[in-house]
Amino acid sequence: MTTSSTVARLRAFAGTSVALALLVAVTAALAAACPRAVDRYDDAGLRRAVEQAQPDRTTVRLQTPLSGPESIEAAEAALRPAPLAAARAEVLAAVRAPLVPDRAQSAYGVRTTVNLKVSAPWLPRPAGLPAQLMLAAQQDLAAHARLTAGRLPSTHGEPVTAATARVEAAVTTDTARALHARVGSVVHVPGWARGPLAVRITGIVAPRDPEGAYWSTLPLLRAPALSRLPGSAPTDVFWTGGLLLAPDAGPALLGTPGHSQRYWHVAPDTAALHGHDLDGLESAVAALESGPGAQALRTAVDERLETETSLDEVLASHAQLRSGIQPLLLLAAVGTGSLAVIVLAMAGGVAADRRRAELALLRARGAALPGLAARLLAETAAVAVPSGALGLAAALLVLPGARTAPAVAAALAVTLLACAALPLRAAVAHRAVRLHDARADLATARPSRRRTVAELTVLVIATGAVVALRRQGSGSTGLVAAAPVLTGVVAALLLVRLHPLPLRALSGATARTRGLVLPLAVAHAARAPGFAVLPLLALLTALTTAAFGGSVLAGVTAARDQAALLAVGADARVETTTGTLPPSLPDRARRLPGVRGATEASVTYEARPQQSTQPVPLAGIDPDAYARLAHRTALGPFDAPDLKHRGDGPLPALASPSVAEEYGTGPYAVQLPDGTSITVRITLVRDRTPAVTGDAFLLVDRAALPRPAARTTTLLLTGDGIDAHALRATAKDSGAAVRLRAEERGRHADSPLQSGAERVYGAAVAASAGYALLALLLTVLRTAPERRALLARLRTMGMTRAQGRRLLILTALPQAFLATAGGVLTGWAAIHLLSPGVDLTTIALASPSALEGAVLRTDPLSLAVPALTVLLLAVGVPAAQAWWTSRRGSVRELRLGDD
Repeated sequence: MTTSSTVARLRAFAGTSVALALLVAVTAALAAACPRAVDRYDDAGLRRAVEQAQPDRTTVRLQTPLSGPESIEAAEAALRPAPLAAARAEVLAAVRAPLVPDRAQSAYGVRTTVNLKVSAPWLPRPAGLPAQLMLAAQQDLAAHARLTAGRLPSTHGEPVTAATARVEAAVTTDTARALHARVGSVVHVPGWARGPLAVRITGIVAPRDPEGAYWSTLPLLRAPALSRLPGSAPTDVFWTGGLLLAPDAGPALLGTPGHSQRYWHVAPDTAALHGHDLDGLESAVAALESGPGAQALRTAVDERLETETSLDEVLASHAQLRSGIQPLLLLAAVGTGSLAVIVLAMAGGVAADRRRAELALLRARGAALPGLAARLLAETAAVAVPSGALGLAAALLVLPGARTAPAVAAALAVTLLACAALPLRAAVAHRAVRLHDARADLATARPSRRRTVAELTVLVIATGAVVALRRQGSGSTGLVAAAPVLTGVVAALLLVRLHPLPLRALSGATARTRGLVLPLAVAHAARAPGFAVLPLLALLTALTTAAFGGSVLAGVTAARDQAALLAVGADARVETTTGTLPPSLPDRARRLPGVRGATEASVTYEARPQQSTQPVPLAGIDPDAYARLAHRTALGPFDAPDLKHRGDGPLPALASPSVAEEYGTGPYAVQLPDGTSITVRITLVRDRTPAVTGDAFLLVDRAALPRPAARTTTLLLTGDGIDAHALRATAKDSGAAVRLRAEERGRHADSPLQSGAERVYGAAVAASAGYALLALLLTVLRTAPERRALLARLRTMGMTRAQGRRLLILTALPQAFLATAGGVLTGWAAIHLLSPGVDLTTIALASPSALEGAVLRTDPLSLAVPALTVLLLAVGVPAAQAWWTSRRGSVRELRLGDD
């Protein structure tokens, strides 16, 4: 086939070619964008996890002690900069890809592992205990710090040994501020087998990147901290800090009892971390920690080399998060991908049907089937290949910084399918030379045995996938990911089987009516070619995928709302644990914008039931106001009279199941922190309550509590759009903590991988709705010529314009209603069938312990909106076609006798 003939064919079908080009370009762009978006979210999630873990956990720390049998001269030589730098080169060379070290932040040097007690009149002593300091000669100090006072420490060219009596050091601004250090201050460090080592502070420096691994792997070098000895009183604290010696002053540490140690820190380059390399990263860390890399370094550097890091735990935590999210992403990808395949196949089928007469004539004139298929392939490829390339380029430009190979493979698959759809459909339809096709009326057609066997096979596979998903969860097998799609397939096959039954009944019922339009519409619908499975399958798959994706998003939102409510107890919470709230605070809070109600509570966490050493949180509440709050939040609702104290006998109490089980229903005494006691009888048991978080609590009438125990400590606010800034400003002078439900909800989207998965599902819902409309449009276009010809013939016989519109609407209504109702029912059934096997906790919550679980929830909007849109479009397009056709000149000339 020549290029000129291909161009001529494309010009002849310019509209179809443009539509195919747009379809392929958009589908290829979506297919290429999906893996790149997942890669970007995965990379961002991994980097966020490493950054949040702090460098003291993510840095690989290698160190060697200097307490071996070597001579003092050999030990001094090992602590000088040149040997340390040579060993650092060996360490960095042992790091195996894909773990990439950040050379600028990977510090090395010499330090004391035991903090040394120092005494100086200017050092603070909070509890009378002397400060303890760590000495370190860390290399490259000048490149990572900015001088704010004095100068950097130096040895002035003199070799430092274990016997050196005086060295210089620098401290950070935080250390200088906390320890009252100044330029010129001197501390005397205890010596070992010699006199004290005098350390003179010559400079105060500000870290250029205080959060970087250079400063934060050993936090004491950056900022001091208050510490206490194990087993000592909480008030027996002392300061610990760090002194930064000159880089070549390391040998001086041998003259102290601080157990000198050489160290090399390997900080990972977060910009080089990629989620798809997670297995390789875990292997590289293991090799450097206890594998071949560590063995090679013990041979090259020191046989006593030790390695420690928590980076492997950080990677394992991210791997667990990803393993919980990936199956959900696979569900979305399989659903939308299957829908794209169906729509592309439908596009090929529409093109083949439009050219049925032409292809049948070519076959009748002797055209070979392979040659005919090759000709159609060339015509389609001329449109699909550039369009696929354009869609791929758009995805690469819009989503940079991700792997290219998966995107290219996805776009290539879309392009190949678009190219092959028309030739394969034509080859199947015209494998035998026929002048006329046998009519297969919908109402009378009988499925073949081969079709019945195929449908039963699909039913068995779908049933197995649904059962596996319910029992094993969404991450068990690849087949399970296709469970929503297979549900739509089974529903489509079932509806195709059932569709002729009401048509046959309608045909008999309308045959006895006197009108013209309704019997004609039913007869035309019943005599249409067999209702194709592919269009219905596309619509049901699209509506099911949209409903499933919407239910995932609804489940995530509901889980976060519930977790935030459990954590806060209301829409906002103002609480103090060290005293009481100001008496005027509740009234001022009630007047804030967005606040609809405020409930006061007196919460103490030190109440002790009789014969118990464990405290139980006790809340004193106003039964009426608190009952309204409990009903509004659905956290342990109860009737207010059940908790009101009647003036005699024990106080009625509401307790959690654990408290009621452990202490019984009473009555028994509860000792309050101020020494007084009350007697309670548990009359109500609830799992949750707004005033106290957790699963252990007691609630009593606040009016019956002693005055000190009845003071307000907690204020629970309800309302929409509470101004967080105004609330914090109102509670500023009270010293109370302010928590808002909206802020707590936002904390659960902790990882970019979680928020990225939500965006993927949002895109899947939108794409499914778009493909549903496109599938319907393709179906309508497929039968548009037949409807136009029918309407033209009927108009020539005297049918009015209004009757023509009603006829086309009624003809399209059975299939449109079937697809809409079937889509809604299939989506609803799929959600309820699959919800036991789909756990949304990982994607919804930052901490799974915040809620027992997050499950699929039916989203009415995602069920109803796409379905109603399909119904309106299915009815509206034929109506618009009837209106347009009735105004064409050819129809006006052909009609007879119409006024």
